[in-house]
Amino acid sequence: MKKFLVVMLSLVLSGVAFSQAPVAAASALKIGYTNLDYILGQLPKTKEIETQLKAYETQLQNNLQGKVDEYKTKRAAYEKGASMFTDVVKQDKEKELIALESSIREFEEEAQTSLQQKQVKLLEPVLDSIQKAIERVADRNGYTYIFSTHADFGGSAIILYARIKEDDISNLVLKELGVTVPAVGVKSATPTNNTSIKPSTPVMPK
Repeated sequence: MKKFLVVMLSLVLSGVAFSQAPVAAASALKIGYTNLDYILGQLPKTKEIETQLKAYETQLQNNLQGKVDEYKTKRAAYEKGASMFTDVVKQDKEKELIALESSIREFEEEAQTSLQQKQVKLLEPVLDSIQKAIERVADRNGYTYIFSTHADFGGSAIILYARIKEDDISNLVLKELGVTVPAVGVKSATPTNNTSIKPSTPVMPK
C-alpha cells in the first residue's frame, strides 16, 4: 500500500521535485536532491494513513464479498430447481442473476475509485507539508533547484546518480518536519501497494 502512496506523491505534487530557492544574480546554481520515497517511509503519518486505508479497504471488501455470496446462493438455488421452474419463473430468476452480476461489477469499480479518492484526500496535507519543508530547507541552504531520486510515475528516477552526497537534503527535510533521522544502516519500511478491491471468491462461479 505504501508504494501507491509514493506514486500518488508524483501525481498529486508534480512540483515537489522542483523546489526553487531565491538566488543572487551573481551566484552559481546550487542543485540538491531528495528521496521522497525515503521521506514518506519515515513519517509516522504515513503509517496512520495506511491503517485508515486498510480499514476502509476491508469494509469495501466485506461489502463486495456479501454481494458475491448472495449471487452464489441464488445461482445455486436456480441451478438446483431450474428443471422444475415454469418458463416465466425461470426467466425472472435469470434476470435477477444478471442484475446481481452487473451490481457486483459496478460495485467493484466504484469501490476501487472510492479507495483511490480516499488515498488522495488523506495524502494531500502530508504532501503539502513535505513540499513546504523542501522549500524552507532549499531557501535556508541556498539551493536553486531540488530534484528527486525516487522513481516517478513513468517508472524512472529524475536523478540516477549524484556524486556529492552532501547535497542530499532528505534528512534535513525530515528534521524540518520534526522527524528523528534514523541511524545509518537502519532501514525504514518499504512502501507496498495492496489497494485492490477483489472478492475472496470468484464473482462468476462455474
